[in-house]
Amino acid sequence: MAKTILVFDFGASSARAMFCRYEDGKISLEEIHRFENRPVTENGHLCWDIDELWEQMKIAISFGVFNGGFDAISIDTWGVDFGLLDKNGELLGKPVHYRDERTNGMPEEVYARFPAEDLFMKSGIQPMNINTIFQLHYLAKHETNTLFRAEKMLMMPDLFAYLLTGQTRSEYTEATTSQLIDAKAKGWNIKLIEGLELPKRIFCPIIHPGEVYGTLKQELADEFRIEPVPVYACCSHDTASAVLAVPTQDEHFAFLSCGTWTLFGTELKRPIVTKEALDMGLTNEGGYGGTTTLLKNIMGLWLIQETRRYYKKQGEDYSFADLERMAREAEPFVSFIDPNDQSFSAPEDMPLKIQEFCRRTGQRVPETVGEVMRCIYQSLACEFALTLEKISALTGYKYERIHMIGGGTKDKLLCSLTAQAAGVTAVAGPVEATALGNGICTLVASGEIESIAKAREIIISSGLTEEFAPTDHDKWLPALEKYKSIITK
Repeated sequence: MAKTILVFDFGASSARAMFCRYEDGKISLEEIHRFENRPVTENGHLCWDIDELWEQMKIAISFGVFNGGFDAISIDTWGVDFGLLDKNGELLGKPVHYRDERTNGMPEEVYARFPAEDLFMKSGIQPMNINTIFQLHYLAKHETNTLFRAEKMLMMPDLFAYLLTGQTRSEYTEATTSQLIDAKAKGWNIKLIEGLELPKRIFCPIIHPGEVYGTLKQELADEFRIEPVPVYACCSHDTASAVLAVPTQDEHFAFLSCGTWTLFGTELKRPIVTKEALDMGLTNEGGYGGTTTLLKNIMGLWLIQETRRYYKKQGEDYSFADLERMAREAEPFVSFIDPNDQSFSAPEDMPLKIQEFCRRTGQRVPETVGEVMRCIYQSLACEFALTLEKISALTGYKYERIHMIGGGTKDKLLCSLTAQAAGVTAVAGPVEATALGNGICTLVASGEIESIAKAREIIISSGLTEEFAPTDHDKWLPALEKYKSIITK
């Protein structure tokens, strides 16, 4: 009989519920509900609308029951954000969005006690404004009453699991994004937590991918008229789930997870916590089975999404296909941006910010829509190529291909330019890598599939990939040198 997992895959702008089924040696995905994830403003902060998301989850469960039922539930989300529960198990407020400005200036205050390099050496996590550690420091300094009233801190997938089961646990891969996990001990860094004057009681016991949070609360089971199914901890950080779906049998592989953020990295048996890795902008996040995902966070499709939104506000409702076509038609290698420049992190007016960056760095300013888009595309491709070069140098492994996974792989121009810039074949797919990895983890944990290696073998045979050869790499060599000179200005 088929085994069906109800997979919840939460992204920063939308979420979906999918059936991940394993039957007759094949894995399939079926979307049963998709809903928007729109931030709201509460008490002056940009927040996640947890009440609406919870209602949509319950709708999805109802759809799942109506469409044949399921054997288990598992959840993945983005990293760093969290909710706080009081002593009665109630939320103290909506979880705050990582793009909220409350962490401005917080890293510098934390570094005064714990230097950035020391934090990296302990956690393996690249210091970024959005990290949980800096969000909690803000609360300790400016909202002490909130922190005093808090009994538990739950990262976003753990919070959704709590709503389903009533159990408070912290899944390991998600917890690593907080920068409060000791990379070697693989547990909460109590010395750091105490040094930041954070209450130890709020940090929940760690649960690892494949373990069970608990079963669906009886009142929910009664509401949906089902038996209390188990809620599994998958690799609940979406990047870690996506890595499980990389279609390869190679021990050492490079992946590029394309979404609002683009994550370029590799899977290792242990973290690399060196000054060199820190300076390269690399981070070590938790992976399945105690592995480490060494990667760089790159401001990926956010640049394209915000550019499209800007033109739509100007009355030009271009589709993503329109933007890709105009980029193809524009002259190549004219101007470049640093995708990781902080000026691009906030929403609004993205094309104007791109023009200003080019003006500031002495380049020809892109004027047309196609020129702006070409600038974005080729800059991302150059950044991907440079990151591959850095990771290869650091690990000592030569990567013969880049596995591009996630929704961004539907953009054929991005896949093609990545192959050209990096000089290696780009293998695009599967598109639904995160949801697939989520389901795979639970299928392996429940004994339906014997191992992750077997699951990857099944994905390889499913025909969900497309290859892009590096036919024009030589033409990119001068462009790569120009890009390097631009990002070091």
